[in-house]
Amino acid sequence: MKKSNKLVEKVALYARLSRDDETSGDSNSIVNQKKLLEDYAKSHGLTNFVHFSDDGYTGANFDRPAWKKMVAGIESGEITHVITKDLSRIGRDYLQVGFYTEVMFKKHNIRFIAITNGVDSSKHESSEFAPFLNIMNEWYVRDTSRKITSVLRTRGMSGVPTNNHCVYGYKKDPDEPTRWVVDDEAAQVVQRIFAMSMEGKGVYQIARALAVEQVDRPSYYLAQKGCGNHQGNCNPSERYTWRGATVKSILERQEYLGHTVNFKTYKESYKDKIALKRPKEELVVFHNTHEAIIDFDTWERVQELIKTTRRGNRYGEANPLTGLLYCADCGAKMYNHRGLMGKARDWKGDPTGKPNKPRDVYTCSSYNLGVQNYGKRCSAHTVQTSAVHALVLDAIRGACQFVNTQEEEFIRQVCTDSGVYRQQRAKLLRQKIQSDETRSEELKRLIRKLYEDNVNGKLSDKIFEQMIADFEGEFDDLTQRITQTQQELDAITDETVQAERFVALVKRHAQFDTLTPALINAFVEKILVHEPVGIGYKRTQDIEIFFTFVGKIHIPDQTPPLSEEEISILEEQDRRRAKKAEYNRRYMAKRRQTLKSQQDTITA
Repeated sequence: MKKSNKLVEKVALYARLSRDDETSGDSNSIVNQKKLLEDYAKSHGLTNFVHFSDDGYTGANFDRPAWKKMVAGIESGEITHVITKDLSRIGRDYLQVGFYTEVMFKKHNIRFIAITNGVDSSKHESSEFAPFLNIMNEWYVRDTSRKITSVLRTRGMSGVPTNNHCVYGYKKDPDEPTRWVVDDEAAQVVQRIFAMSMEGKGVYQIARALAVEQVDRPSYYLAQKGCGNHQGNCNPSERYTWRGATVKSILERQEYLGHTVNFKTYKESYKDKIALKRPKEELVVFHNTHEAIIDFDTWERVQELIKTTRRGNRYGEANPLTGLLYCADCGAKMYNHRGLMGKARDWKGDPTGKPNKPRDVYTCSSYNLGVQNYGKRCSAHTVQTSAVHALVLDAIRGACQFVNTQEEEFIRQVCTDSGVYRQQRAKLLRQKIQSDETRSEELKRLIRKLYEDNVNGKLSDKIFEQMIADFEGEFDDLTQRITQTQQELDAITDETVQAERFVALVKRHAQFDTLTPALINAFVEKILVHEPVGIGYKRTQDIEIFFTFVGKIHIPDQTPPLSEEEISILEEQDRRRAKKAEYNRRYMAKRRQTLKSQQDTITA
């Protein structure tokens, strides 16, 4: 028996309904579309049909499950006809719709029918106006996108959150959905994250701690609550999988200050699937729209702390002073070095067998980089961590005692001293901005000149590319530096307000016995380390401590003067040290002479 070569016709009836179409009436519903398609197919003798429906999918793109399944059937040769209500059901991107109807369908010999548009690919004259219909369908999407954007813009500028879902730590007010209220359970986690950051822990250390303690990650927690886009994140295997990026995102959110932050992302086109982040200066912030979870002083301090990478020692503990110490001469950060020193050696340089001594010091990072590159940059400025700890503890205690006993005098002094300091600092910042802007304008002229010389043939393409890369790189660096300097200049505020903020800080930490990382980060803004002077027991080194809000302050010396007996004891200690140093010098000289005599005898 011979096989029939006649192709069995299989008709695809495609229906699509987007969310916007749901309000357009029953005629656009999926049920009515299917009935219309079935009636048409049956009336034209096309009985071997199958439905493909995308319910709730936009026509702006073709990322739709039923559409993909239908296209796969076309490519495999299973489908011979495609029937849809109208061209807009296929899609509203006229280029993509044109590709499918004019290229792909024809390539696979597909008969395409759009019922209400009167389009039938088997009748060439019916497709003459299809491109214009596709353009009108895309125009509809563009117009809808503009209208939605305008509505969201109006809503966002009125102070109402443009995001339909609350951030982790808040929930919607049942009586007023546009208002956020604190979610106590999640808010406690947020507060703990900020507290750990103030204790000197990095974002990855915080993430590991939360994972070990089996705290639900935000997306899982919100999914369990049935909140918004997180409903698909209920994978139990990743319930406690906290990540550093998640922690950093929480630490940077201004919403925890009680503010509404709108227009954080944008799209260049309605066709874009991935939203882009807006620069911070373009965000629209409405203050005090809901209850705050974190106070401003803590949030502001944390923003500075997360800029510094914190590496732990063998026990996973980071030095709390990291990121606070700076070289007083070159301004570079100080690097922390911890570990064990080399074996102790005798006067001949041989190991003594004594155990290694622990080493915990800070040195100038510029000096370290110079040594690595076989050059000289600055000097070591080496300082013991324990010495800085003791100085910081004494300084904080002195400042707190000064505030508690002479608050009015403290505020008067801060206003006087910091006023002069801030005026000088503001002057330097303005000069720096002016210098950078001058250089920036000069670079613009040079870049224009390079383009002109290249177009006129005075400059080869190779040299042009090298020079333009250097100039544009320098220009980008200058632009970023000008922005940062301007921000620092804007941050110079009234001295009285800053002094009162410091007083409030002291009262919040009324009692403390030890120097904790949280205490350091709350009180200390930066520490300047000067080059040491002298050697041995006469070695001295200036350390300047700048406090949060008030900078460097003069703390009255409340130490009672030394008695004659104490003075005589110190003088006796100095005399003994000098005597011992002289004895060691003579002993080492004698030993060297003896060793030299022995070597001469062996040689002879």
